[in-house]
Amino acid sequence: MKNDNTIVRNIGISAHIDAGKTTLTERILYYTKRIHTIHDVKGKDGVGATMDYMEIEKERGITIASAATYSEWNGHKINIIDTPGHVDFTIEVERSLRVLDGAILVLCSVGGVQSQSITVDQQMARYKVPCIAFVNKCDRSGANPSRVIGQLKEKLGHNAVALQIPIGLEANLAGIIDLIEMKAVYFDGDNGEEVRTEDIPAALLPEAREKREALIDAAAMFSDELTEAAFEERITSDLLISAIRKATLTRELTPVLMGSAYKNKGVQPLLNAINRLLPSPFEVKNLAIDLEDEDKEIVLSSDADLPLISLVFKLEDGPYGQLTYIRVYQGILAKGNTLVNVRTGKKVKIGRVIRMHADQMEDIEKIPAGYIGALFGIDCTSGDTLVTPGIRVSMTSMHVPDPVISLAITPEDYKSEIGMSKALERFTKEDPTFKTHHNDETDETIISGMGELHLEVYIERMRREFDATVFTGAPQVAYKETITCRVEFNYTHKKQTGGAGQFGRVAGYMEPVSNKEFVFENRIVGGAIPTPYISGCEKGFKKCLSKGPFAKFPVTGVKIVINDGKSHAVDSSDMAFQAAGRGAFLQGYAKARPVILEPIMKVVVETPTEFQGAVMGTLSKRRGIIVGSQDEGRFCIIEAQVPLAEMFGYSTVLRSSTQGKAQFTMEFSAARQVPRPVAEKLLEQRKK
Repeated sequence: MKNDNTIVRNIGISAHIDAGKTTLTERILYYTKRIHTIHDVKGKDGVGATMDYMEIEKERGITIASAATYSEWNGHKINIIDTPGHVDFTIEVERSLRVLDGAILVLCSVGGVQSQSITVDQQMARYKVPCIAFVNKCDRSGANPSRVIGQLKEKLGHNAVALQIPIGLEANLAGIIDLIEMKAVYFDGDNGEEVRTEDIPAALLPEAREKREALIDAAAMFSDELTEAAFEERITSDLLISAIRKATLTRELTPVLMGSAYKNKGVQPLLNAINRLLPSPFEVKNLAIDLEDEDKEIVLSSDADLPLISLVFKLEDGPYGQLTYIRVYQGILAKGNTLVNVRTGKKVKIGRVIRMHADQMEDIEKIPAGYIGALFGIDCTSGDTLVTPGIRVSMTSMHVPDPVISLAITPEDYKSEIGMSKALERFTKEDPTFKTHHNDETDETIISGMGELHLEVYIERMRREFDATVFTGAPQVAYKETITCRVEFNYTHKKQTGGAGQFGRVAGYMEPVSNKEFVFENRIVGGAIPTPYISGCEKGFKKCLSKGPFAKFPVTGVKIVINDGKSHAVDSSDMAFQAAGRGAFLQGYAKARPVILEPIMKVVVETPTEFQGAVMGTLSKRRGIIVGSQDEGRFCIIEAQVPLAEMFGYSTVLRSSTQGKAQFTMEFSAARQVPRPVAEKLLEQRKK
């Protein structure tokens, strides 16, 4: 593997569900000669898309796990990760964007900017990933790329500029006009593999000239050279591309391309745009934390001669054991290397090094800086940093959302119990959003995740991959509790047992705090509580958070300040102050007007206009608040805020209310106080 980072592109393909990103990836692999036959995403041909290699993905026609591959186009090496569109699997998008340098945001020409498009865009912004927008499905009835560009500007705040316009739309889509080269581009052959350029049809020439002027005006904002050339009427394609690229890399401009992946139109120009407009690893600022220098941020260099720094971003259970996906940011990871896992401090011997093509593997000797690869036979967890021995540097962590739904599972028999145990260990290692714990009160195993589909997929994987059949209980909402006012506490823990007793007094106050689970502040002066016992106080308070005294839900949003106390020369200890902390928490919490919080979901329903009223009715019956609705031709997009507790079984209700023609997505929005009647009902249930 030649180490020339300037020709490497690490890209992700992200979109709302059903926007066509996996179909697009399939075409990219075909035109770059990574595959020799195009397969249907829904698996109608009995094979399914290359990147959807899991049986469950083929059956459902959706992407569940992100899949990695690589290809070459016009002398550039392109590493591609195809990510899920369903919000339940958003962690797959999150960890992919964490290690990628650029992205393709795929948008449906009919649906436009949809709910998951917004979520993906927020994730790209979080990691400062530059992107190209590809308006897909221009062959569909109702296709309107201009409207989609308008939505990119209005809904996402992008400075979106068309680099192409379509030649015809819907059933008449014949090709695209390249506004940089000012040529008409057509796609011939059985699968559109033969690209033909011609002069722009006379009927489309005025529109093409107008749109090119708009493109030049937008790009000239970022290039004095282009501005000068425009003034002197000597604009070249290279000068225009250079200006567009400069603005794309800083996320100040979003180039928009278009076509139809399914009809094999527009994919090769998109590949050219990836090479021309998206960054190489050398052009991306990657940060790490120096653990030897007070967690100071340092900028990494994509230099093969420097010490190795790499990030584990995904784990998979393969036929030969744990498959570890890794991105090398600095140095070279080679077969036979001994590395250090920064989190554990343990040494790791590198055995087999591979490149992935979906579920196929190619053995290689090394992974240079800027490349993505995979390893076998190492013990680590998703998010671990592997480095050369002698340095203590950790990559910055990725954002992991909290689970919103739980489910009790019980194995069918002893054999299933063993399989279930292995599956849970594997899944929690693979997926940071999948949690599990044992409820001692009910003697049940509880699994938690991002949605019904998320947990449903894992239960199905237990059966298929681990031969474990489990029974499931009713879904449980991840309720939390918090306080609503400031109160003071003053608690003395005093216990005398023959010999040395226990003594500790803790005083201070607690108050609500937003966007934090727990904050502890020490304002002790004059040694009222000796410094060695302060951590004991904090431990005591923290022990109360997992199960709140009010409704036995986890506690969040509490700030504890201690400002006074007392110790005893003989009877005080760390344990005594832990007990004092617990007592102080319970004393204050009871007076702080505790309430129950429930997860509120952002629900977006896309329905034919004639069912708009019926859909709004189904949401209102579920304590939903309609945020807004907008007509998109024959369809209506309704956005609402609905408690998760009311959304179970909603898909069935929606189908029956709309003759199966509507679809919805939902994602976590906020945690809000439950209404009093609901709170009373929950408290009654918790007492049983």
